[in-house]
Amino acid sequence: MPADPPAAPRLLLIVEDDESFSRTLRRSFERRGYEVLVAASLEETQALLAGRSPGYAVVDLKLAGASGLACVQALHAHDPDMLIVVLTGFASIATAVEAIKLGACHYLAKPSNTDDIEAAFSRVEGEVETPLSARPTSIKTLEWERIHQVLAETGFNISEAARRLGMHRRTLARKLEKRQVS
Repeated sequence: MPADPPAAPRLLLIVEDDESFSRTLRRSFERRGYEVLVAASLEETQALLAGRSPGYAVVDLKLAGASGLACVQALHAHDPDMLIVVLTGFASIATAVEAIKLGACHYLAKPSNTDDIEAAFSRVEGEVETPLSARPTSIKTLEWERIHQVLAETGFNISEAARRLGMHRRTLARKLEKRQVS
């Protein structure tokens, strides 16, 4: 009886502009049997999609020069069945909602590891047993979420977001600098 052919490697695309983090994720997923492609921008992502069709993607929300949401949209347009997980150090309800609307299956705040991401790929369906928080949202959190909602609406244009929020551009830049997560 002939032996079963080896399973085809799962093809994963990582869209991340932090080379160190990207390299770490790549190695970790390769050890788990994935074939990994890496892009650092929307342009590189589109070039890779010309020849390949990954089943999985991990996209950083904040890329140099662009929003990861544009990558999510392009990936979903390329293959609506692709499982896309968005990673961010700038988590907000507004960007989470937009990521899901654009085709992501999950949204994770950094720091997240390979186990978290792989679990997110397998949890495509919603979880009805997710506990509801009894703690009210703080004013600072509400402000942060509103800022990110407006930033997403303006394509992360700080000047336009500041105008829509009714604050000075430098004030908005300072607020973003304070909450920045590495």
